[in-house]
Amino acid sequence: MKLYITPGSPYARIVRMVIIEKGLTARVEIILASTRTAGSAYYRINPSGRVPYLVRDDGVGLEESSLICAYLDHLQGTPQFDWPDGAAGWEARRLDALAHSFIDGLAVWSRELHRPQNERSPTVLEHEARRSERMAYLWESQIGHPTMHGALNLAQITLACALGLETRNPDLKWRPGHPLLSAWFDAFAQRPSFAASALPPQ
Repeated sequence: MKLYITPGSPYARIVRMVIIEKGLTARVEIILASTRTAGSAYYRINPSGRVPYLVRDDGVGLEESSLICAYLDHLQGTPQFDWPDGAAGWEARRLDALAHSFIDGLAVWSRELHRPQNERSPTVLEHEARRSERMAYLWESQIGHPTMHGALNLAQITLACALGLETRNPDLKWRPGHPLLSAWFDAFAQRPSFAASALPPQ
């Protein structure tokens, strides 16, 4: 299989962590894709131009990190990231959605920062900066939830990949005033899969 990524994509990092955690590194080739470039050869592989994008062994492509993670998780018949049944499952999905909301806003902010200086929108930058502050405050109150501790799950991975964007955005200052969230992240960051999938600096 082939996984197309860009080095700075937090969504690709989520998938890369799942690949490592599932012991699939020998089965998945990581390929750097050229995106947001006119005429990129990558567009013939994935017309949307988005990453991550997994091309299965049968040639079928999968887009969206959640779908790719679910496919990889079930590939060997031993899924470990399915949500539990009942109320616990809904709580886990709620937190997973909050983690995705956080990472989505940070990804918009990051893309805006990658534009040429004269093309950046001050309105977008300000909006995403304030959103990140609200989300960090929210997560400070939620990080003690049992779902965010114990067995590894996709809510944990997604939140960690969101917070890890601090290495690429010097204006992302989510740590001050959030000691519980900072402690959780620092502990999570010790996972070998998180270190191995580190994003390059801005």
